[in-house]
Amino acid sequence: MRAADAILRALGGAEVTLLFPLSTGVTTGSDLGQGDLPVEQVTVSPVCSLPPMGDRTGRKREFLFPASSISALVEASGGVSAEAWFESAVGIVHEGRLLRIESVFAEIFSGTAYLYRVTTGE
Repeated sequence: MRAADAILRALGGAEVTLLFPLSTGVTTGSDLGQGDLPVEQVTVSPVCSLPPMGDRTGRKREFLFPASSISALVEASGGVSAEAWFESAVGIVHEGRLLRIESVFAEIFSGTAYLYRVTTGE
């Protein structure tokens, strides 16, 4: 896991924000369906961002997250698994754009996840 952290830092060590819905049931708009969803912002670093192979449109993006950081965030939120934690997010904010999570894949070595590969789209 430490090697994955070091590699991600060396590859750019970017920072992204994940948005999670708050279960307050309150919207900021006056009419039903017109309010903004209240969200919790969770910043994760280091993260590596790259275009996925085969996407020529530039609309998809792949993010590599270190398992050490994600494990700590999942545990702090009382989550069951990293995959479920990512899937419960509204999306990822990257360079001012909100990207929805399409898939989550854990890279595993010797029975332990060391990296999460998250594919997003607009």
